[in-house]
Amino acid sequence: MDEKISLEAIALYGDAYADKVLKGFFASKEKITGQEILSLCNVQQVNLFIVRELFKSWREETKKLKSAYFDYENEEVKESLENLMRVLSQNISIGQAHFAPLLKKAVSQALLAVFDPYDFFAMILAGKNNKLEVAPFREEIKYLKINKAPLERMLQKLEERDVKEISGNEAFAILDQILEEVNFNPEDVEEYLEKFSAVVPLDANKFYVSKMQAPEIVSTPPAPKPAPTLPPPPGQPLITPLVKEETPKAPEPPKPAPQPSKPAPEVKPQAPQPSLNESIKQQPRAAVIDNFQKIGKIKDSLTINQKFMFTKVLFHGDFELFSRAIDQLDRYDNIKAAMRYIEEEHATGWDHDSEEFHEFMELVERRFL
Repeated sequence: MDEKISLEAIALYGDAYADKVLKGFFASKEKITGQEILSLCNVQQVNLFIVRELFKSWREETKKLKSAYFDYENEEVKESLENLMRVLSQNISIGQAHFAPLLKKAVSQALLAVFDPYDFFAMILAGKNNKLEVAPFREEIKYLKINKAPLERMLQKLEERDVKEISGNEAFAILDQILEEVNFNPEDVEEYLEKFSAVVPLDANKFYVSKMQAPEIVSTPPAPKPAPTLPPPPGQPLITPLVKEETPKAPEPPKPAPQPSKPAPEVKPQAPQPSLNESIKQQPRAAVIDNFQKIGKIKDSLTINQKFMFTKVLFHGDFELFSRAIDQLDRYDNIKAAMRYIEEEHATGWDHDSEEFHEFMELVERRFL
């Protein structure tokens, strides 16, 4: 994996696109209605994500409705709340200050769904407390119009099993199987490039950054300045100052290397991979871990995206193998044993220069700080 998506670049473009849309709409109006939201942007996915955020906010607010005197779990009360939601949806009215963050988030989400669907999937599946709730997930994908086939298939599987929620680990494993089953290929981005560019010119190449570490720049000390020329005494010719210059010695001829009795066959030697500790020490720390903090368990600290990437890159696409390795690492009580386990059982063939390797090893280190 030579490149990764830059969330910062996504956000910067998203803000620029949103600002242009905001200026155009609110130049003549103070509030925006629900019907106007649905036709606000030339990218329909952005409009739908705005509506999605509004409904998610409503859901979160209704969850806070608790009382010692009233039963909000009563079916009739729930039905009334749903009716209220339908009425409110016909009476949306939002000023620019409150609408701007909704629009900017929607644009960034739409860009991520278009240009990096894998990370977008991981974000949706992460849920809360590393759990995926089926009902909110069903609502979530109603508003998704691009690259939605894997998530629709996942919802179908969950509904067939008649479950209300599953763990993030299980959700990740199901998605991994689905991506293999459907041989998922992201949709073509050209249509979206044209539509976004019609508002703000878009160069998609700027959304990706190299995963390779930049080479260390070694500064060469400047050559010593020559001594300044001194003015001659009156009546004497111009001379340069007396600076003792050593006649450069002829370089000694290099000593011939001892020749083997038979010429060695020309092969491309494969340098032995350094140990895990050596590999970690040789690479500079990424800025993201400048504030290195201890974690309780590796398993509880993993994001869905990390599980996806570690499984694919380090554990040969075998999620069960990855899960067993994490469980085993969390059982150790010292980093020396953990490193020995990784090196003996899993690290053969790992690319010690890859970002996934270093991110994984950083998690292991933080477990034993």
